[in-house]
Amino acid sequence: MPKRPLALQLDEVVQAMLVSLQPRPEKAPDRQLASLVRVARELRDLPREEFRAALKSDLQRRASMSESTAAAAAKTGTGEAQARAVHYMRPGLKSITPYIIVRGAAQFIDFLKTSFEATERIRVPAPDGSIMHAEVAMGNGAIEVSDGSEAYPATPQAIHLYVDDPDAAYARTLQGGATSFYAPTDDHPSGDRWGAVKDPFGNHWYIAKPRGWTPGPEGLQSVQPYLHLHEAHKMIPFLEAAFGAEDLGTHKSPEGLVLHATIRIGNATLEIDEARGENQDTDAVYAQALRVGAISIDAPRNAPYGDRAAGVKDAWGNSWFIATYLGNK
Repeated sequence: MPKRPLALQLDEVVQAMLVSLQPRPEKAPDRQLASLVRVARELRDLPREEFRAALKSDLQRRASMSESTAAAAAKTGTGEAQARAVHYMRPGLKSITPYIIVRGAAQFIDFLKTSFEATERIRVPAPDGSIMHAEVAMGNGAIEVSDGSEAYPATPQAIHLYVDDPDAAYARTLQGGATSFYAPTDDHPSGDRWGAVKDPFGNHWYIAKPRGWTPGPEGLQSVQPYLHLHEAHKMIPFLEAAFGAEDLGTHKSPEGLVLHATIRIGNATLEIDEARGENQDTDAVYAQALRVGAISIDAPRNAPYGDRAAGVKDAWGNSWFIATYLGNK
């Protein structure tokens, strides 16, 4: 009698298991099928009852939510367009949400909690234990955070943060290891009570409370990115063309430098100005020194101790080592 093909023998075993007519087929299958038979026995009981119940409940919940959303859209007369608008942005985020990449994201989140009474909403760990992504709520805004990597190195940023009590927040930042640029005062050109610090990770925080003006009907935006730029005036037309931005007000110096501008994109704003003074970077100062006669000792580079470093020698033989602190490594 010819030997039955292995595929046929396996099919007989599986069929017997599924219909539970007999524990095994009339003829024992080939020994080569032993491991496959064991797998078939495990698969026979899947999916388990608790999984099926959970899946059914989840599908019913999603169906109910979809029906509710569609009904609400129909009721308001906005239809499909509004239904789509509800979902393009994660709840709690705005059109502009700062994304800060640091070395030591877990410690940075702790700093945000103690200094600004922030609330951690999401934390996604990477396989090596670092933070791949996190979201932290602050006031009516949020900040996204992750650990730096070779592909995405740590990059300090500047944030304009509106709080109810800038003096208390300023004091808490110093207790958390920040260094002061200046304590909150009422003589800031904006009219706000305004102070500034640099946190232990190299980020700048402008901590303020509005004075002498009232926020519009949309309320006060707690978290706003603040960009110090070279040739800042070129950023405004770029944002208008690329993202449909609206210039809410630009103040320039007599020389045409942007002293301050507020730009709206979607339901959020950011602020920009011309980089100067403490906001100048190593590369710009290095290039300026070469233009006026210095020679290069060391081109700008990210040093292992956390600085953006460079070196030049002036016409009198003096060596100048230029650095911008990038944050802890």
